[in-house]
Amino acid sequence: MQNRLTISAFFCVLLFFQPIKAQETSASFQTKHVIVLVIDGVRFTESFGDDSCRYIPNLCELKSDGVLYDQFRANGPRTTTNVGHTALVTGVYQRISNSGKAFPRNPSMFQYFMKQKDIDKNKLWAISSKGKLSIMGNTRNRKWRNRFLPSVYCGKNGNNNDYVNDRETWKQVMHVMNTYKPYLSIINLLAPDVNGHGNNWEGYLQAIRNSDAYARELWEWIQNDPEMKDQTTLIITNDHGRNEDGHKDGFISHGDRSIGNRHIFMLALGPDTKKNVVHNKKRELIDIPVTIAHILGFDMPTAKGEVMWEMFLN
Repeated sequence: MQNRLTISAFFCVLLFFQPIKAQETSASFQTKHVIVLVIDGVRFTESFGDDSCRYIPNLCELKSDGVLYDQFRANGPRTTTNVGHTALVTGVYQRISNSGKAFPRNPSMFQYFMKQKDIDKNKLWAISSKGKLSIMGNTRNRKWRNRFLPSVYCGKNGNNNDYVNDRETWKQVMHVMNTYKPYLSIINLLAPDVNGHGNNWEGYLQAIRNSDAYARELWEWIQNDPEMKDQTTLIITNDHGRNEDGHKDGFISHGDRSIGNRHIFMLALGPDTKKNVVHNKKRELIDIPVTIAHILGFDMPTAKGEVMWEMFLN
């Protein structure tokens, strides 16, 4: 009898310490919609690394409404656009062509969410000024490829090949938000990255200011929409930084694992996040989709990131 009790007690303890699945925890969150806004290719020195906030005045004001990670990292094998964005949607770093001609090897958060929750594709969106980022919703995994796909609008007229300016992309963003009120979306703004590559310092800085204004506009729209208000978490980040001054050609390029390329920021705003908190805990791109899955109540078994528990109110 004593041995049976001991065995029973052991299994009770084992069950108690089993990890809680996302489906079992999501009920505690008010968030029903998550938007990820990616401001492409901004160095930390021109964002929250500048205490004057001269290029991101709106984001610096918004940080009082949420949680800022000022030690955030893009830790992929390379600091390129497609490596960063595939990490953001799969929770896995991988070497992948930056041309947009290769799908990530793992299913995306959109695919897991759609399959597990039977979500309509009009409630899941990938929107980008760069056509090559149409890969974000799909995978080369044979069991998942071309299945459970989100709606995609990337590049000029959504043709998934060309680039388009951020003004045109933003029109599509607001059309999607007003029409579909998506449960999960990711948005890419290209202008800082394009101007950096063009060796246009003033254009790069102005593009950061413009992106900063778009971020404010999106947050204010959320607060004024009856369905989205108090039910939306907005995550703002970068896919990579740029070479630091004195390293190679400076701000013009990116791609290696130097600190200027890897050091970025993440700001999370929403009903379930703490307010006016700056975390210096080192988190990274692959943690974002895993945290989103936790909030929205689905599982990403292939993801390698961690839930950012410390950002939540409870």
